[in-house]
Amino acid sequence: MVFSSLEFLYLYIPVCLLVYFLIPPAFLKGRNLALLVVSLLFYGWSEPVYVFIMIFSIIVDYVCGYFVDRFLPVNRKKARRFVIASAIINLGMLGFFKYADFLIANLSAAIPALRFLKPLGVPLPVGISFYTFQTMSYTLDVYRGHAKRQTNIVSFGAYVTMFPQLIAGPIVRYQEVAEALVGRSHTLSQSAAGIRRFTCGLCKKVLLANPSGQLYEAFAAGAAESSTLLGSWLGILFYAFQIYFDFSGYSDMAIGLGLILGFHFPENFNYPYVSRSITEFWRRWHITLSTWFREYVYIPLGGNRKGPGRTYVNLFVVWFLTGLWHGASWNFIGWGLYFCFLLILEKAFLLKLLDRIPRVFSHLYALFFILIGWWIFIACDLANPLAYAKGLFVGPLWSGAVVYELVRSLVFLAILCFASTPYPKRLWDRLEQKLGPHVPSTILCPLALLLCTAYLVDSSYNPFLYFRF
Repeated sequence: MVFSSLEFLYLYIPVCLLVYFLIPPAFLKGRNLALLVVSLLFYGWSEPVYVFIMIFSIIVDYVCGYFVDRFLPVNRKKARRFVIASAIINLGMLGFFKYADFLIANLSAAIPALRFLKPLGVPLPVGISFYTFQTMSYTLDVYRGHAKRQTNIVSFGAYVTMFPQLIAGPIVRYQEVAEALVGRSHTLSQSAAGIRRFTCGLCKKVLLANPSGQLYEAFAAGAAESSTLLGSWLGILFYAFQIYFDFSGYSDMAIGLGLILGFHFPENFNYPYVSRSITEFWRRWHITLSTWFREYVYIPLGGNRKGPGRTYVNLFVVWFLTGLWHGASWNFIGWGLYFCFLLILEKAFLLKLLDRIPRVFSHLYALFFILIGWWIFIACDLANPLAYAKGLFVGPLWSGAVVYELVRSLVFLAILCFASTPYPKRLWDRLEQKLGPHVPSTILCPLALLLCTAYLVDSSYNPFLYFRF
């Protein structure tokens, strides 16, 4: 089930919130139990068998957290063993489901004696990369003293399975919601803010990401037949908008639902396409993933405290893992190492140079390399990725068909560019100042929901790109 579906909007959410809010606020454990049950139903909607894997993960990390807390004051070495056990079990499950076939295919191709190995063909559980990192953060946070052990397994299960951000983030570390699991408030103003945020995310997904995806596929198909520079770059540009509005829209919907339920999830995007460097881009894009790797991999490895050489090695490890996290394919690993190379260059000398040149040039520099990065990211989905890459740099400038499609899409492209900047938010804030804090949302949110519903009824194109990760 996806957030931008009619069954979610008009069946699941009303029933879920009714069950949740019928339980008295004083009975918080009851609300946590309701949240656990509805989240498991949400996850099991399409893949019931994988609910048992999630329950297993909950039990493993709850038990490991118990022993970490028990041994930490008296025997830190024993406590560390349970942290390692948690990591091995969680990463083992992730590795089996996500990377086993990738490993088998590469080993059988590289070593003739292993050609008898055949792919297992095990389906990938939806969102396993997200919730695996979340459950691992629990034992790590308890071990590091950043959070207290959760004594109620139902409340811990509610954290692991929490449906708003279960499938595609944001990645919520345990320390960020530990207090809310034992005591949270539900106010009308907070729920109203959550509805506004959810509606904004729904509009991003339905009205911007979906049409962008259709245009990307049209231009990509055209590039496969007869590539032109203009058509190839437009294809990558529309994909860049699709993945941004798709993923940030999902994050907005998750954050909005979290507010309604009394939780404050971390921000995941901060207008990444206004960046003037790759370093800035990765401070604005998928913030919770970057934070997770920084807190649990980069800093424990030594961060930038042990000299430039060690810093670059640490960056290599983090970005190799970041690429691998996104998918079991060499193009994802290459994508991660591509950004690693750019980040090392910027850290070594390039950032100082970018600070000295006009903003427009540094912004164009960032956009150019971001778009090239998206080509690497989607290479495995392209019919002929090398031909597409060639079309980005050589060949005819344009064709009549490409110019026609561009003219048809020009207004929509301008809307996409405007919507990816902070200006719509500033415009909204000014509108609220003039009309009153709740007037614009009272009028526009129902209209936006109606428009999105009409689109969903009329269109069958509604993918969520990050579900496969």
